[in-house]
Amino acid sequence: MGQTLNIALVQYDVQIGEPDVNYDRLLDWMNLAVKAPVKPDVLVMPEMWNTGYALNRISELADEEGIRTRNIISAFCRKHGVHVIAGSIAETKGENVYNTIYAFDREGNIVSDYSKIHLFRLMDEEKHLCAGNKLGQLQLEEIPAGMMICYDIRFPELARKLALDGAKVLFVPAEWPNPRLEHWRTLLRARAIENQMYVVACNRTGISGQTEFFGHSMVIDPWGAVLAEADDQEQVIHVQIDLSKVDEVRRTIPIFEDRRPSLY
Repeated sequence: MGQTLNIALVQYDVQIGEPDVNYDRLLDWMNLAVKAPVKPDVLVMPEMWNTGYALNRISELADEEGIRTRNIISAFCRKHGVHVIAGSIAETKGENVYNTIYAFDREGNIVSDYSKIHLFRLMDEEKHLCAGNKLGQLQLEEIPAGMMICYDIRFPELARKLALDGAKVLFVPAEWPNPRLEHWRTLLRARAIENQMYVVACNRTGISGQTEFFGHSMVIDPWGAVLAEADDQEQVIHVQIDLSKVDEVRRTIPIFEDRRPSLY
């Protein structure tokens, strides 16, 4: 894989409260993604793709211990030799339900997991889900990376901590709705610019109840340039990123060396 990374962002509609439908659709989209002329190294999916925000039934719908998700994605990775940042799912752990990302390597091994630590009150997440208590850190072979989920991008401290710990790429699965498209675009670019890293954000599309999701999955480089951006339709977008650019930007404007954390 070296210093380049071919990424496929799988942006599609999620059927609320229909896990069987969503697992089938996920595999259809993933199979489409790996058939691209340039095979992706990494596939990325949206947030809560297995259940949608069916929070009033989430305990019964969530994937118990993530077993179904882990088995399906692991087998896919082994078959196709790709990494997968498996969006996020609703999963049960004991009596609690979490919003969790699993990250898989090319052999289907889980290399990291991350449960959303900032729960979104506007969608009553805190009433139905438990917050995670650890950072989303992983190694994509030799590349240090980080994971955040949707609402997390409003907390710059979290992205900065991941960058300080070495992350060169930040993966962000989301269900980010209308009318806040400009918040989405601005916050993602800010996280890329201020931390001098790539941001790879995969949003869902479609309508769920009274909520409309606008898609606009994006890949942003360490200068804040948008390398690719989807529209509001279901699609896969493919982007190649060059990790050497992270080091170049960090040398050009040495913000990490110039920080004065004793004052803030």
